[in-house]
Amino acid sequence: MSQPPIVLDVNGIEVIYNHVILVLKGVSLQVPEGGIVALLGGNGAGKTTTLRAISNLLKAERGEVTKGSIELRGERIENLSPADLVRRGVVQVMEGRHCFAHLTIEENLMTGSYTRTSKAEIEANLEKVYNYFPRLKTRRTSQAAYTSGGEQQMCAIGRALMTNPSIVLLDEPSMGLAPQIVDEVFHIVKDLNAKEKVTFLLAEQNTNMALKYADYGYIMESGRIVMDGKAHDLANNSDVKEFYLGVGGDGRKSFRDIKSYKRRKRWLA
Repeated sequence: MSQPPIVLDVNGIEVIYNHVILVLKGVSLQVPEGGIVALLGGNGAGKTTTLRAISNLLKAERGEVTKGSIELRGERIENLSPADLVRRGVVQVMEGRHCFAHLTIEENLMTGSYTRTSKAEIEANLEKVYNYFPRLKTRRTSQAAYTSGGEQQMCAIGRALMTNPSIVLLDEPSMGLAPQIVDEVFHIVKDLNAKEKVTFLLAEQNTNMALKYADYGYIMESGRIVMDGKAHDLANNSDVKEFYLGVGGDGRKSFRDIKSYKRRKRWLA
């Protein structure tokens, strides 16, 4: 069976903030057409910066890609504006949801259709969003500020779907949500991937949940990719189990108990 084409190809990028702080140190990853790829690691590993480099949102935080390249279907995209990237099918769901608090759920969703021109297409997309997120249809006239965290996360994903994306960059979808809601959100992501052929690159600290739904994973530490592989293989890797799943073979229950320099030494050995 032939391998699916690569939609997104990140090649050895370095990112510097404020012209002096090196945050990403040669990050490379690939996202195949129709795949779910997980970018894993603890807080501060560089996951969000990687996504913002891809969607070109670094300038708002005085960051820039200083080395390497980012390609969408073989075309360099580092210098495209965020709006141009959305028009090409690259859309990011930000960490923390960032719904417009004073707008209703439906008004929030409609803000995602600003790149569309066909009224019929917009209405079809809205109905598709409500089909995947029936709770949003129930709450469509409610102001986002008065909805739950789970409903706001669904709204943020639904807003991204209104753009007809080919790849969604999903940043920390589980953050601040109850386990049952997290499972529901990931299940919908899997459905969107299977039925709508939406490609996902998701940054996530919840390693166990991400590897359950992803096809492939990359693990980051201190601005570098330190391990990658099929999700099933990573979930069964002894180091990943010890440091990220809390099931160490010597009785340790959390990777937080291990000194970071020792952890990096083992990854890179």
